[in-house]
Amino acid sequence: MNSHNLQSLLIEYDQKRNKAILDAENKKIQMYKKIPALEKVDNDITSFSISTIKSMLTSKNPDAPQKLKKELSVLKQKKIEILQKAGFSINDISPKFECSNCNDTGYITINNQTVLCPCIKQKLYNIQYNNSNIYDLENQNFSKFNLNFYSNEVNVEKYNSKISPRENIKKILNICKKFIENFDDAEENNLLFCGNTGLGKTFLSSCIANELIKKGKTVLYQTAPIMLDSIIDYKFGKTSNDVINTINTVDLLIIDDLGTESKNNIKLTELFNILNSRLLNQNNKITKTIISTNLSLQDLYNTYEERILSRIIGNYEACYFFGDDIRVKKKLNI
Repeated sequence: MNSHNLQSLLIEYDQKRNKAILDAENKKIQMYKKIPALEKVDNDITSFSISTIKSMLTSKNPDAPQKLKKELSVLKQKKIEILQKAGFSINDISPKFECSNCNDTGYITINNQTVLCPCIKQKLYNIQYNNSNIYDLENQNFSKFNLNFYSNEVNVEKYNSKISPRENIKKILNICKKFIENFDDAEENNLLFCGNTGLGKTFLSSCIANELIKKGKTVLYQTAPIMLDSIIDYKFGKTSNDVINTINTVDLLIIDDLGTESKNNIKLTELFNILNSRLLNQNNKITKTIISTNLSLQDLYNTYEERILSRIIGNYEACYFFGDDIRVKKKLNI
C-alpha cells in the first residue's frame, strides 16, 4: 500500500476522531446545565477511576482494586439511570465515530496484533485502484435497482429463454443476496455474470460491494485489462505498487469486462494464478470473486485454456443476464 496515502488518511482519521470527541464533550457540557446530577456523577467516576489505577499500582491489599471496581460499576449504573430519567442514553453523550470497529483510529486488534481496520483499507483501495475505474458505489445499490427496466415478456425466440427478463433478474437478485448472506461460508460459490452490455452486471456488482463494505469487508474493483496490465507492470519493475498482494488478499475481488483484455501467455498465466490463489482461501481467510463478462459460456470455452475454465466452471455460479439494453431504455425514457 502507498505509504503517503496511508499517512494522509491517518491524519484525516485523527482529525475526524478529535472532532467527534470534541462534539461529544460540548454536548455533554450543555447537558450538565440541564442535568446537574450528571456532572456530579461524571466527576465521581473520574475520581474513582484515578483511585482505582493508583490502588492497582500501590496497594498491598489484594481486595482493594476489586472493591473500587465494584464502586465504579455502581456509579456507572447510576449515570445510566440519571440519563434515562431525563430521556437520554449513554449513546447521546458518546462520540459519534464513523467506524464503530476502530473508533476512527484506523487500527483494530486481532489475535493480540494491531492491524489496519477494513474501513481504512477500503479507503486505500478506493484511492489506489477503484477510483481509477468506472465504479460508482455511492449511486449503485439495491435500493436503486429498478426491475421495471426488465421486460415481463416471455419471448423464447428473442431472449432464448422460457422465462421473461424480469423473472430472470429476480432469480439473479436472490442469488446475489444469498452470496452476501453466506459470504463467510467457504462452500458458497463465487459469481460469474454473463450477458450483453447494458443489462446491469456492473450495477449488481456494485450493489453487492456496497452491502459487503457495510459488513466490514474490503472490495477491490478491477477491469480485466487494467488488472492484468498492472500485475505485469509490477512484475517487470515498472511500478512499486504491489497490486498482486492486494488482489490476492482483498475480501471481494470484482473482475469486470473479462474477455476485453489482450491475450498472451503471460496474461493467461497471471489470470490463472489470481483465480487459483483466491480459491485456496489462504491463511484461513475467505476470499470471494465476482467475474463479469460480455462473453457467453461458449465464447469463454473458445477464448481461455482449460485450466482457467475449470476454475471458473467448477467454483462459480453462472448468472445469465438477458433483456434489452437498459442504457438505451434510459435515453429513450422507456
